[in-house]
Amino acid sequence: MSDITARPTLSEQTDQGIADTLAGHGPGGLRAALLFMGPAVIVSIAYLDPGNFATNIQAGSKYGYSLLWVVLLANALAMLFQALSAKLGIVTGRNLAELCRERFPTPVIYAMWAVSEIAAMATDVSEFLGGAIGLSLLFHIPLLVGMAITGVITYAILMLDERGFRPIELIIGGFVGIIAVSYLIELLVAPVDWAQAGLGTITPNLPDAGALTIAVGIIGATVMPHAVYLHSSLTQYRGHAKTDSDRRMLLRFSNREVVGALALAGLVNMAMLIMAASAFHAGHSDVAEIETAYHTLTPLLGAGAATFFLISLLASGVSSSVVGTMGGQVIMQGFLGVRIPIWVRRLVTMLPAFVVVAAGVNSTDALIYSQVVLSLALPVPLVALAIMVRNRALMGEFASSRWMQAVTAIATAVIVLLNVVLLLQTFGVDVPGLPAA
Repeated sequence: MSDITARPTLSEQTDQGIADTLAGHGPGGLRAALLFMGPAVIVSIAYLDPGNFATNIQAGSKYGYSLLWVVLLANALAMLFQALSAKLGIVTGRNLAELCRERFPTPVIYAMWAVSEIAAMATDVSEFLGGAIGLSLLFHIPLLVGMAITGVITYAILMLDERGFRPIELIIGGFVGIIAVSYLIELLVAPVDWAQAGLGTITPNLPDAGALTIAVGIIGATVMPHAVYLHSSLTQYRGHAKTDSDRRMLLRFSNREVVGALALAGLVNMAMLIMAASAFHAGHSDVAEIETAYHTLTPLLGAGAATFFLISLLASGVSSSVVGTMGGQVIMQGFLGVRIPIWVRRLVTMLPAFVVVAAGVNSTDALIYSQVVLSLALPVPLVALAIMVRNRALMGEFASSRWMQAVTAIATAVIVLLNVVLLLQTFGVDVPGLPAA
């Protein structure tokens, strides 16, 4: 009797609302948009992770507002690839990693999986360190203890997946809101030169080779491999589209959500850099670490601004760690057809972060290097995604048009070229036209 009268869960109610909307008799307007909202909100947290804090602080403190255009470019690239990933899941009912396993030779599959796993572990380094740094500075506890607490909180949130997809979507959305409000407050307090900020947003400029390293780090912290894989997984079952008409409607809602969620994430990233530029560049351009930024903010902008900075960092670390674990699970299951318990996945990907801290590696340096690793891994999912969405046998009428194929190819080439230049610079090869560091 209790089973018959049991109230539908929040996830079941959302599924029914989506089905009703697709059938033409669901709610309209904002209520309909809220039903479809979720996948892009979840992946947007990947663009607000602690790696963004580290790269944006370094960019703003050392180069002022001059690298804001890189944040804008990275956000535009993120919108493109996340929209394509969501489209792939909606149209095919499969995610990117699964399709790679179906369509590529076995050696290629294992190589792609290995690169993507390394990227997932690099992601976890930045996420765990960010959450741990926030806890450590807020509550004056050792960094390793902060990491352990971050791991427990992350696991607790991941367990909500047993209740369906909606609770995690709402929690991640709440974390995004906390980060956004924190940085809105920061901008109200910081002495921003808005004219210079506007100029830095629209004027491409790389002052020296060090700026290139940070620029590639910004792109690596913004367009993230695990987010590209994850988005197609989050949309592959959403709405259970049965007809092309259903798929077109799902795509319309998906594209709107991608633009909205990632525009917000992009604005927050720009706010991070603007805050660092306005607070540090003039007299503290050597600020390059999150801990130093916190301690320097207190006398410059007040204890309140510094506290909001830590709250946003903590929210970022916890939520992005949840999303990183979800992405890692999709990568392993999709490429290898293997699903392991979530606690095992969480434990394995936590270990590199603990090793980094136990070895005494500077935490902010580890965050920056992790973003460079992510950037170097980016071409793998991006090239695979570009191949899939142009395949008419797979996508049917939803295959990318010629102009979209051209845009995708150019965007992918830009990222690959930046990574090649970074590698040359790393090995001491002079890059023509680039100023010396």
